[in-house]
Amino acid sequence: MNRRTAILLPLFTALCAFAAAPVRAADTKCYELRTYYAAPGKLDSLLQRFRNHTVGLFTRHGITNVGYWVPAENPDRKLIYLLSFPDRAARDASFKEFGADPEWQTAQKASEVDGKLVDKVDSRFLTATDFSKTDTITAASPSRVYELRTYTCGPDNLPKLLDRFSNHTVGLFSKHGMKHFGYYTPSAGQPGTENTLIYFLIHDSKDAMAASFAAFRADPVWVAAKEASEKAAGGSLTVPDGVKSEVLIPTDFSPAK
Repeated sequence: MNRRTAILLPLFTALCAFAAAPVRAADTKCYELRTYYAAPGKLDSLLQRFRNHTVGLFTRHGITNVGYWVPAENPDRKLIYLLSFPDRAARDASFKEFGADPEWQTAQKASEVDGKLVDKVDSRFLTATDFSKTDTITAASPSRVYELRTYTCGPDNLPKLLDRFSNHTVGLFSKHGMKHFGYYTPSAGQPGTENTLIYFLIHDSKDAMAASFAAFRADPVWVAAKEASEKAAGGSLTVPDGVKSEVLIPTDFSPAK
């Protein structure tokens, strides 16, 4: 092998590998993040209704159950869950069919003999970012926790935040043992479209979560990326108190364990 071949062969091999690498298809699904606030003393009954009726009926009507969780600390009696649909029109059609299903109407009526189970429902439609990813989790773990994180940016800072996540944060999360469960922004027409990032992480335990974030925040690559992005923006990319974190426990009927 001559010197020219020795130099060009590794480059040619790398280019071939790059060309052969599969391209991840864009995630164009419509996601809906729903939060139910159970009436006092009714959370267990609400979970039972989902376990025995709602989740299966969602599937019957073309609704994809992504994950169901309750907060580790839950004074507001919340059930948080994520659904997906091919698009918004499919979502509306599926929920219309679900609401008209006699089995659902019977189950709802029976469960509410002693009063309604839900005081309030919040719903947000979400669109996956171009860097969104979901790691495969193959087995349930009693210590595993999910983390729902919401970032609120200052004016014009969301594109800068998304760029930092795409080029630095997501990879560094993986480096420090965190797993991914989707990155989203509010869909067009939803509140927060211009300034909000919502995402889920998966941790082996609460202790693992704390250790991973400690290592991440001390990583020189992260420190440099954060400093560079904030210098370019003239300050923090998020508003004061603009980062919210909620530790979540998967329910027994959640597809995401």
